[in-house]
Amino acid sequence: MTAVATGRPRRGLAWRALRAVVDRWLVFVLAAGLWEWGARAAHDTFFPPPSKILQQMHHMWFTAGADRLFLNKEATGNILPSLARMAVAFVLSALIGAVLGMLLGRSARVYAFVDPVFQFARAIPPPALVPLFLVLMHIGSTMQVTSIVFSAVWPVLINTADGARTVDPLQVESARVFRLSPLTRLSRLIIPSALPKIFAGLRLSLSLSLILMVFSELLPGTRDGLGFELSNAQASSDLPTVWAVVVLLGIFGYVFNAVLTAVERRALAWHLAARRIEI
Repeated sequence: MTAVATGRPRRGLAWRALRAVVDRWLVFVLAAGLWEWGARAAHDTFFPPPSKILQQMHHMWFTAGADRLFLNKEATGNILPSLARMAVAFVLSALIGAVLGMLLGRSARVYAFVDPVFQFARAIPPPALVPLFLVLMHIGSTMQVTSIVFSAVWPVLINTADGARTVDPLQVESARVFRLSPLTRLSRLIIPSALPKIFAGLRLSLSLSLILMVFSELLPGTRDGLGFELSNAQASSDLPTVWAVVVLLGIFGYVFNAVLTAVERRALAWHLAARRIEI
């Protein structure tokens, strides 16, 4: 009886895990299969089948040995610089946006003064700022990271400020009554209350960082990066390479979002539990 009793939960857990995988990937697998079938039937050079795109990705970037994580010279010369620029820009955007947003969100008067300026600055399309950044700095990683940060910082800043402004006033007053220090109020009350909106800003900033990373590497004078590789492939009408870069960027976007979502769920476990209790 014990073996049977312990076996059922295990089979139930395995079934739920399998069902979760099927629910998540079934549509993707079907779409990829239809794409493969349709591309092979059409014989259109502009839309190669996924199998050919994967072969091109392997040939371009993953032909090295296991001691180098399968990354060849082209991968280390283009993929890693792009990821480094994006990572630096995203971290700077998150830090600057969170710190400034927290400071401004706790001062209603200051926020009212600077909000029109922020709304004006965040509405400027990033491509319109390229000539300005080129005048202020020469083309290179510093200019590229700066241009990414300038546009990716706004979602974090505005969401953080909004989260800090909407902390329950009764909770803040209770913290003052109990004579909690400003640092304790910030770490135990204000930041946890603002975290859901901070993570919402981080998700937007992450997507913008990936998009702007590619755009910054499309500029003339860029010497490496996925955007540089995409630009060269377009200029030479190398469509398999174009599709390989596009698919790789999509994979990166999915992986980065999945990692950030996992961090968010862990950091906001208390918040999600409280919402389930309320529901």
